[in-house]
Amino acid sequence: MSPLAATRVYAALSIAQYQAVLATPDADGDHELPANGVGAGGRSALEARRGAVAGASARVLSFLFPAAAVALNERAQAEGEAGPGNVHPQFTRGLEIGEDAGDAMVEHLKTDRFTAPWTGTVPVGPGMWIANGPPAGATFGGVKPYLMTSGAQFRPAPPPAFNSPAFLADLAEIRFLSDFRTPAQAALAVYWNIPTGTFTPPGYWNLTAANYVEAFRLNERAATRAFALMGAAMMDAMIGCWDAKYYYWTLRPTQADGLITLTFGLPNHPSYPSGHSCVSSAAATVLKEIFPERRAELDAWVEEAGLSRMYAGIHYRFDITAGRDLGAAVARWVIANADRLE
Repeated sequence: MSPLAATRVYAALSIAQYQAVLATPDADGDHELPANGVGAGGRSALEARRGAVAGASARVLSFLFPAAAVALNERAQAEGEAGPGNVHPQFTRGLEIGEDAGDAMVEHLKTDRFTAPWTGTVPVGPGMWIANGPPAGATFGGVKPYLMTSGAQFRPAPPPAFNSPAFLADLAEIRFLSDFRTPAQAALAVYWNIPTGTFTPPGYWNLTAANYVEAFRLNERAATRAFALMGAAMMDAMIGCWDAKYYYWTLRPTQADGLITLTFGLPNHPSYPSGHSCVSSAAATVLKEIFPERRAELDAWVEEAGLSRMYAGIHYRFDITAGRDLGAAVARWVIANADRLE
């Protein structure tokens, strides 16, 4: 899947799981699992939450991947047999709750405008991005956000004017990095590319969140909340990012200076702002709120993700700065309005 399609999957799945868990009995309680791994409410509450996650997951994923629906539903049923003894009645009840939450998310997905066709034209002129075939994600900025008021809510200020001193300075920086790219910089560019056909950048941040959830022993409610807030922030940040890309239509560095070389193919969408920085900053801002102990390494990864796109020759520094600021602003909005996901 493309990174945009993957972001949609991660967000829908995680939000439905969180809402399913909240709807189960004894959804509150301590956020950290005790040593016995059960927690508040005992096994009944644990089984209800397990069932809720399974039911919501099967419903959402079956809608998004209909060819796998039978296998997904079998997997959800099999989850109930994973514990000791027969299927716990609270697992069965949780499964029903989760299916209801999944169905509600499916209704959102049916009307989120993700599949809206693009009927526009690519503008031409000095400083305008040059497409290589149909532009990628041209309507994504119009997808229905989870918590933003619209894709334009956090639209950044315009980038430096084409051929202005500020623009030429940032272009010269990319040319310098291209001319003197080190093996370490090239390797970093490739590492962070995470293109279509992989788990994509939002998948990287989901893995990071999963590692933190395990390390800090979060229970089902706290874990699903972490994924839901991060998923909503990443999705809304990407919507805002693509809104800006197709509002400003900024050309890529190689389209302004043909002597700049690339470490991989040029993405087929405008340059400003950087999608990597938008999604990484959004995810990291949420994770820093939940896991403040990991702030330093999260900030370092956001910085690294942004620099990698400059090393690759596909983004200016002003793309990175705008993307980082947009992602952080969206994440702060999501955190402030988290109760709307409940």
